[in-house]
Amino acid sequence: MIPTLDDLASDPLRHRFDDHFNPPGLTNFLGTAQVDHDLVAVRSVNFPPLGSGDTISGTLFLDGRLFRSYAAEVTVRWRPDRVVRSARVGDLELETVTVCPPGETAAVVELRARNLGGAERSVRVGFSLASAVTRRERWGAPEPPSAANDVDVVDDAFAGVCPASGAACVQGIDRAGTWLAANLVETTLTIAPGATERVGCVQALGTSAGDARDGFRRLVRDVPGALAGSERLWARELTEVFEPGAGSFAGSLPVLETESEALRKLYWLGLLGVLFMRRDSPHSALGRAYDTLLPRYWHTTTFIWDYSLSSVVHALLDAPTMRRQLEHWLSVDVLDHYGTEWLTGEPIGVWYSVNDYALTRLVRDYVRFTGEVGWLDTVGEHVQHWARRWQSLRRGHALADYGGVENLLECVSTYTNEVASLNATNVWCLRVAAEVAEQRGDAAEAARLRAEAAELATAVLELYAGGGHWNARRPDGTLVPVRHCYDFQTTGYVLAGELGEERRRELVEFFVREFQTETWMRALATSDPDAAFSVRPDHQWNGAYTAWPSEAALALFRLGADDVALDWLSGLARSANQGPFAQAHFVEGLVPTGFDGAPKSPPQFPYLIDWACSSSGSFVQLVLEGVFGVDVSLTGEVTAQPRVARLDPAARLRGLVVAGRTYDVDANGLA
Repeated sequence: MIPTLDDLASDPLRHRFDDHFNPPGLTNFLGTAQVDHDLVAVRSVNFPPLGSGDTISGTLFLDGRLFRSYAAEVTVRWRPDRVVRSARVGDLELETVTVCPPGETAAVVELRARNLGGAERSVRVGFSLASAVTRRERWGAPEPPSAANDVDVVDDAFAGVCPASGAACVQGIDRAGTWLAANLVETTLTIAPGATERVGCVQALGTSAGDARDGFRRLVRDVPGALAGSERLWARELTEVFEPGAGSFAGSLPVLETESEALRKLYWLGLLGVLFMRRDSPHSALGRAYDTLLPRYWHTTTFIWDYSLSSVVHALLDAPTMRRQLEHWLSVDVLDHYGTEWLTGEPIGVWYSVNDYALTRLVRDYVRFTGEVGWLDTVGEHVQHWARRWQSLRRGHALADYGGVENLLECVSTYTNEVASLNATNVWCLRVAAEVAEQRGDAAEAARLRAEAAELATAVLELYAGGGHWNARRPDGTLVPVRHCYDFQTTGYVLAGELGEERRRELVEFFVREFQTETWMRALATSDPDAAFSVRPDHQWNGAYTAWPSEAALALFRLGADDVALDWLSGLARSANQGPFAQAHFVEGLVPTGFDGAPKSPPQFPYLIDWACSSSGSFVQLVLEGVFGVDVSLTGEVTAQPRVARLDPAARLRGLVVAGRTYDVDANGLA
């Protein structure tokens, strides 16, 4: 079945003042916006190169009083096309709908007030507006740019202009109002018993005051039309994802037919996490690009690591963009950086230790799903270089030394130097390079690479600490136990054959005991001494990064723990109830929430977690390759050894396109 907008809607997410709550984001593929904890306000309205930072605007006043001072519980329900917020204050039922309208650099909110009392009443509704827009031609910092604006009320609208760049923001409402202050506009709604009245609020950005004013006028004339336009856009996008060559995409994803709600939610929300990051900005130097986070941090930035974790989705759905992105990375020596920003195409950031593995994974997935084996003649030497680059990082030992925390997990102070995870991935990269060499007719080189891989695998196993976890080795040879999930999921996935039965069993037992929770997982065991170092939930004890559950489940399958992985999926699906997976989720029960599952971690210090992350696409790979057991070789040969019968014996993947051929997969294999 093809999901509808309502199929993808979040649960009702209830929160109060200062709860650990990450408000939802929106996109129209040009930029993003985030709703605030308030009932009307929006924040982080950014459409590169136009940025307004994390400015909050539209804060609601009700009958002359700040709405949040009523301490009302706010219920938030997200859909791909909109965010609906609702609350009750006395006999007044309030609801807002927020969208990023198609083709506009703007955010639109419609407020609806219903009178639940028995008499007519007048309600004063005020909106506190703010503007800090600017224009910047190169981004690349965690926070989007903003600047002080000159502000004024012009033609009954609040206008902010950046004196340096000329960028502008025009805001206002779609009915008559009174300006109580330079930035506070108020209107009065007269509501009969049982009736509903409305008012729309528009925020439009532009490269100039005239540009912003034109956008504002287009939208303020028909706020309900803007809401309907957003709904049509997203309904069409969801349909076209599953239709080969339709609309926005060159490829497609297979349709999942199943009665398993858990399987549907993980598959669909995994896809949505990638789709939400697509940027079709006319200002992009790279054409179409994919952001990594949304909506608060790292606009215009594509991180190699995160992109690689969704590589199967990119290869199936948008292979031309994937190839263009890879070729661009090869052209700018991106190995010394962690990604690029798409306004200029320039590389940004420091070297990430995972780059060789991530790029190898991307190339392999592109070739095997598209069937473009001839491209290996262009990139084959790069693959061979990545496979052996670790050798330049050795510091007197057999394994690569990956340096300090800034090149690794950042918030785990002991995870440094010779770590098991990335040294294990070097084994995998050597084996992929051997496949590539063999495909290009160099059997002797393929044999050398496989021999090097076998030798390296033996050296990696020396880091095994016993009992299901691994050591990190310091330059002086000291072994430091590190109980981190990244070691589990990488070694379990790429070294399952070398580990042997006893180590495989110990790794699985340690995972269940130390990492797995009912609806999510921990990245670091609570028994690890470094758990006291940080509360960043992406890599620490209190939660885990977007893709760690899906990557861990794939490792469980490789380790022969099918039942552990399959039984866990229903719990993970309970955390797919808040929109696309966040950059990290807290483990369930850590903070109070008004909803089920592992809650998204909040964006403020010290957590610094964004609402959505592109590596959600790894859950699609989990369903295709883990649950349905699909295996695609480098040359595009497809086999399947499904495990799906335990979840739904009638489940089926329909329309999996690999190298131009179409396959169906069910519980018995290729259909």
